[in-house]
Amino acid sequence: MHLKRILYCNLAGIALFASWLWFSVWLVLDDDIFWFFNQFITSAHPVWVNFLAVVNTRYFDAASFVMLLAILGWAVHLDRRPGRFWRWLGVSVTMLITAGLLALATNKLPYGHPSPTLSLDHVNFLTDVVSFDTKDAAKNSFPGDHGLMLMVFTAFILRFGDRRPAVLSAIMIAVLSAPRVMAGAHWLQDVYMGSLAIALVVLPWVLCTPIAPGCVGAIERLAARLHLPGACHPPSDTSNARRTA
Repeated sequence: MHLKRILYCNLAGIALFASWLWFSVWLVLDDDIFWFFNQFITSAHPVWVNFLAVVNTRYFDAASFVMLLAILGWAVHLDRRPGRFWRWLGVSVTMLITAGLLALATNKLPYGHPSPTLSLDHVNFLTDVVSFDTKDAAKNSFPGDHGLMLMVFTAFILRFGDRRPAVLSAIMIAVLSAPRVMAGAHWLQDVYMGSLAIALVVLPWVLCTPIAPGCVGAIERLAARLHLPGACHPPSDTSNARRTA
């Protein structure tokens, strides 16, 4: 158990949350970021508007999922230890369970607020400019569920994989969560305060304790007992993921 890592991450998450409670910096950033991008959501900027609308469709969400699968595949490829298929199957299952439980928990939060497009007056809506379905509003945009799931993915790749796919997945947090903010479906604080603070408080208790490695190891041991193809017996220690330069 890495108590220092848990403590540092939790303190960072609490500090981030405190900055939202005690300072107005998030209100200023939220308004400035929203109005900067919203001024370009007009028929006078057709290329930008259509691009922004496309990256806020469910089709792009599906493409984003494929991108994450590619990063996961890269992490598996870089892991040269025996039994890597079952190890990473265990990582994937544990990650999905963690993401699902976290999504359920955040849906029960007592606080929430609508997106900026539904909170402010005289705003420009993407749906008024383009002719296809896109997302530019949400009745409850806090915390950013899209960003939170990306953070869960990155945290698991960082914990169990090579640094290179972990760095790429961290970059993808900003790349794939930005369209929602630029379209006005999320405030900046929804992702970079709400989602990040929750990730910093909750995920270390899964990844820096025996919980996640134990779940991964259980799937490895099950595969070994059943003599499944590619299983390694005895399974290697999943708590020490290899880091290559």
